[in-house]
Amino acid sequence: MKVQEISMLTVAATLFLSLAGCKPHDQTAATQIKTVNGQIIVLSLTDIPVADAAPGEIIAEQQVQVASRLMGYIRDISVHEGETVKVGQLLFSIDPTDIKGQVDQARAGLAQAEAALNDAKTDYERFSNLYKEESIPKAQYDKIKLQYNIAQSQANAAQAGLNTAESQLHYAEVRSPIDGVVTQKMANKGDLAAPGRPVLVVENPAKLTVQTSVSDETYSHLQMGGSATVEVGGDALPGKIVRLVSAADTMSHTHLVKLDVPGIKGFSSGTFARVRFTVGSRKGISVPKSALLERAGITGVFVVDGDGTAHYRMVRTGSAQDGVIGIEAGLNPGDKVVVSNTSDINSGDKVNLTESNP
Repeated sequence: MKVQEISMLTVAATLFLSLAGCKPHDQTAATQIKTVNGQIIVLSLTDIPVADAAPGEIIAEQQVQVASRLMGYIRDISVHEGETVKVGQLLFSIDPTDIKGQVDQARAGLAQAEAALNDAKTDYERFSNLYKEESIPKAQYDKIKLQYNIAQSQANAAQAGLNTAESQLHYAEVRSPIDGVVTQKMANKGDLAAPGRPVLVVENPAKLTVQTSVSDETYSHLQMGGSATVEVGGDALPGKIVRLVSAADTMSHTHLVKLDVPGIKGFSSGTFARVRFTVGSRKGISVPKSALLERAGITGVFVVDGDGTAHYRMVRTGSAQDGVIGIEAGLNPGDKVVVSNTSDINSGDKVNLTESNP
């Protein structure tokens, strides 16, 4: 016997055994058909919201990039990423050697200016008495007076220079400007710090918001105070638009949108979120979320025929809003869909129909 014939016989035998095994199962299933009380809705065309989804992220509304006001080497960083800090708490310090040198130089300059002022004051007082006695001409008196005024100005400038140097020394210790959490560390001990170059990022987790970017078309449908649905961590949370940036990004040609979402307090900054905006409506079919269930990995609903028999029908779902799911395919107007006790129903069961408003 040829190999091909042997293979065909093997397949036929397998099919026969399979079919034979199904018969008792079908008979058993038939005996298990039951009657279940179920509420149904009769489907009709309704207005279904058309949504546009955009990726976004959770961000802290209050975020500070902490940098040094001095040029110098970082002597020590007192905090680490993830640490909670209080306002005024020491974050890092800059080697103050150069600043201390400037302070010493400013003090020496002040001492020199004060000594010169004392000499100028002595000369001024002496020449003032001589001028009153008309022992010297006015021109000579005016010259001494001018020198005294200049010495006073130089002493004041030296004092201001010392004050500035001492205030710079104060900036060698950098403290947190807010209560929050250290989220980024951009430098290490021994690195050179410079004004405008962030060393740490501190953000306040008490106030979080969601940020996303949308196209021109979607932006044209949005308005301040409008609502949106924010999907994060498996939850669908209501959001409110609190900021719309009319100027589009020059690279992506998208508009920045920020939303207030009270329900995100349990999440952390940087978490991915998907934002769904309603941009219109269309005629279609929708069902309550309670009608949907999953059997063998397939999403579907139970449709009841004219005899009251339930049949499981696969559907393709669309957008969801307020507990109502749009159906893209699988259902038609006039279908009777079970919306209660669906977990107790199997295909072939009889359903005692209780009609509800769609």
